[in-house]
Amino acid sequence: MDARPYPFERPSALEVPAELGDLRREPVCPVTLPSGDTALMVTRYADVRRLLTDDRLSRNIGRPGAARISKENRMFQDPRINPDPPEHTRVRRLVMKAFSAARVERLRPYVQGLVDELLDKMEATGGGRPVDLNEALAFPLPIQVICKLLGVPDADHDQLRGWTEAFLSVSRFSKEDIGRSMKEMNAYIARLVESKRSAPGDDLISAMIRVRDEDDGALAEYELHWWCRLLLLVGYETTATQLGGGVALLLSHPEQLAALRADYSLVPQAVEETLRWKLVGSSVSMLRYVTADIDMDGWTIPAGSSVIPAVDSANQDETVFEHPELFDITRTQNAHLTFSLGAHFCVGAALARLQLQIATESLLRRFPGLKLHVPADKLQRQPGALLEGFISIPVEW
Repeated sequence: MDARPYPFERPSALEVPAELGDLRREPVCPVTLPSGDTALMVTRYADVRRLLTDDRLSRNIGRPGAARISKENRMFQDPRINPDPPEHTRVRRLVMKAFSAARVERLRPYVQGLVDELLDKMEATGGGRPVDLNEALAFPLPIQVICKLLGVPDADHDQLRGWTEAFLSVSRFSKEDIGRSMKEMNAYIARLVESKRSAPGDDLISAMIRVRDEDDGALAEYELHWWCRLLLLVGYETTATQLGGGVALLLSHPEQLAALRADYSLVPQAVEETLRWKLVGSSVSMLRYVTADIDMDGWTIPAGSSVIPAVDSANQDETVFEHPELFDITRTQNAHLTFSLGAHFCVGAALARLQLQIATESLLRRFPGLKLHVPADKLQRQPGALLEGFISIPVEW
């Protein structure tokens, strides 16, 4: 079978790629990544679910011969960091404390207050003119939330967003621009760590510093800096993209929007359905390396292969989801894999869900006439980025 270019193209910004409709006829298919390298894409829900919990599938994609996502950007490839257990597990335990269900729930009043404040500004500046939902709500909310958790000063939010865009570039920025942004961010992290060491607070970075300084090097200095950077980089943009896209998806399906407005108890189900739609983009970021042969149902993934457990395909598997091609907020059987599984299950899943639910319901309640300013098929995705965010989402009410 010839390798297909991946990520697949979307018919329009809110539609899933046409290839996902019949991709599962083959359990595995070769794909060509933006770097030009080839990987094996595993397509079926049961196989993807199994692989996500298989310790023979490594996230250490910096190995010789492993496929790369991008030619210009060696994102998530750092030879000094092992992203697999047991090394990964040490730090994950610490980070999970900050994202526990109980701690996330304690953030509910803070998140609700932020949302209300942002909607107040949105209402004041709208005045009959279209407003970009990205700039009014989708990005400011998760940036402020993750920075509060980590202890990042408010004044530094804007430069954080610029660094994130460079780090998550597949082809959007040049190698030189990416390198310069990373150098600037590394220097910023070093200064931030030292400031927290001098004046610790009730935040995650201060907690990680205490582990580093008090527990006899349980967290190496370089690991401390690397995890601070990672959490800052990926701690908000996925939620921002999902929030803006989820609202746009609802607005482009009037019957689903009407059902939600008639019964706001459907908000959690609606959020889960937008998550199943995997609005943040393809599964290219799930790229893994196979350390030993993996025998599947009648076929084998050989050691040394680069593999993508295709969550976007699994979420459309017709053997698991009834009429998966339909956007249905009343769907009750919705065990999507958007947050992954196992050792690499998204630590921020509970926090993301909290923000998505509060922001979606509050926005729709505040603006009962909310609608897209342009036809849904005129929305545009960000080209050349790991996360296929929306360039803008103009709305009016």
